[in-house]
Formats: sequence, structure tokens, C-alpha cells
Amino acid sequence: MRAGHFRESGTAPWKEQREQIIPRQHASMTIFSVRHITSYRYLREVEFGEHRLMFRPRDSFDQRLIEASLTTYPEDSQVRWIHDVFGNCVALVDISRPAAELHFETWITLDHTPQVALDLRVDDDALTYPFAYHHEELPDLMPAMQRHYPDPADEVGRWARQFLRHGQTTETGHLLMTLCYAIRESFAYARRLEHGTQTPIQTLQRRSGTCRDFALLMMEAARALGLAARFVTGYVYVPDRDGSTVLGGGSTHAWCQIYLPGAGWTEFDPTNGIVGNRDLIRVAVARDPRQAVPLSGSYDGDGKDFDSMTVQVNVTTRQSG
Repeated sequence: MRAGHFRESGTAPWKEQREQIIPRQHASMTIFSVRHITSYRYLREVEFGEHRLMFRPRDSFDQRLIEASLTTYPEDSQVRWIHDVFGNCVALVDISRPAAELHFETWITLDHTPQVALDLRVDDDALTYPFAYHHEELPDLMPAMQRHYPDPADEVGRWARQFLRHGQTTETGHLLMTLCYAIRESFAYARRLEHGTQTPIQTLQRRSGTCRDFALLMMEAARALGLAARFVTGYVYVPDRDGSTVLGGGSTHAWCQIYLPGAGWTEFDPTNGIVGNRDLIRVAVARDPRQAVPLSGSYDGDGKDFDSMTVQVNVTTRQSG
């Protein structure tokens, strides 16, 4: 992927939608800014179907949106917003006319308060594994507890159970952190040009994958242990790239959440070995990765009409308060 802007020669006819949100004052918060550019190029003008973008962060106690903007090309594309079944904000873009280039640029600014593993307050009944979810929560958690991918030989389940302390007490937090770090240390990260996510068995057998692959593997492993898990898409802050507008080459990031009584939905990033939300900017949550694609859409033409795609992501920060 190549970093840089896309501009139509001699013009800058983008349509921009911008909003300002009054920031919340918070001690020792960090201000993150994310610039995300995606450009598609075609060998001839093509017509476009509706495109769906997930880039607006989920407001919560640990992150609050300050500003968001969406710039599109071709100009005069129509944008409307919806909440999906999980409560994520989704921008629906109707492209105004045929074009040989399609461009989306998003900016977000938010304040972010790190929550680390030591801050988690798990209920006493759930401190050790196994434990049972409360009967009032079970109907809502059940879809996130069920296995979603075929595993005839229970390979993922057997892999997950190796981290149990047989014959002695297994601490829930230790189990999940070990599972998260095992993926970080034992699997090789490999970027992939193909769209989609590997099945958990494929990731387990290949011992390599992308962040989405690793998140899904941890989700299915947790589900094999009877825990509720869901997928998260968003961005990750990398200190070595802070302040740079050219060291892009990045993309969106993915991790997972496990539901722990007393602590709620807790972040686990097996790609980077992060437990808690440190450096993680949450945009959308879903039961399955296919429900949380950052950018999706279609065009009317042949496969040979597509030329190239470039992506640039920059996450920068400043301290405040």
C-alpha cells in the first residue's frame, strides 16, 4: 500500500461532512487523532453501489468523540447515518456519478482514558474458571457464547483447554491473558491481500494470520471454554509512528472482547498482547468479523476494470488535562 493523498488533477471537488462535539473534561486523558484514507482506481469509469463505512468511534466512559469528518470523491455523494443491530454508527454513502476513481478520507479526534488489566474488578464468583453467567444475562450473552465455525475434531477447543491448570485452580484472568499472549508469541503476523478472515482452524493450522484472524481465533477459543466473546474493529496507536503524516501504510485494527461478570466486556488484543484498552480505539463491535467490515461496497463492471487500491492510516496523539 502506498501512502499519500489522492487529488483529481487541478481540482479538489470533495464533499466534506463535519461535526463538532463538546469535549468532556477528564484528568490525564489522551487525545487521539486518526486520519484514514482509502482510494480505489479503475481502468474506466464505473458506476457504484452503496458503500458502508464504519469509522466513528463508539462513545463510552473510556473514549469520547470530539470531532469527526468524512470527505468523499466523487463530489455530491449523499451520506446518511444509521445504527446497526449492535448499536454501531454506520455511514451509508450513495456515490453521485460514475467515475474512474473513488476516494474516502475520514478524520476523528477523541479523548481516551486507558483501562488496564489491573483495573478489572471481576466478581468473586468469576475469579476462577469455570464459572456461570447470571441467568438474567444469559439470553443476551448466548449468541456470543455459541461457536460460529465448524470444528469437527474440536481442534480449537483442545488448543484452548491446554491453558487450563489441571488438578489445581485456574484463575480466569490468568487463563485469558495466557490465551492472548500465546497467540502473540506463537503465531506469525502476516498481512494478506485477500479480503475476508481465515477460519479459526486455518489460523491454528497455519500458525499465522492477520489481526482479524487472531481476534477470531481467540473468540472461538473463548467460546469453546463457555465464555461470551465478540469482535472489535477500530485503530491501534503505535508510538513509533506518532507525529508522522507519511508513515502510514497501516490499516484498521481488530481485536476481541470477553464478557467477565463485574468487569463487563474486556478488551484482549492477541496481535499485540494487549489486555485492556491501552492504545486501542474502539469503532465497532459485532458477533462475527463479517458484520464489522470497516469499508464495503460494490461497483458495476468487470473484474478486469479494477486497477488498484491504496490505504493510509495515521494515528497521532497529544496529552491533555
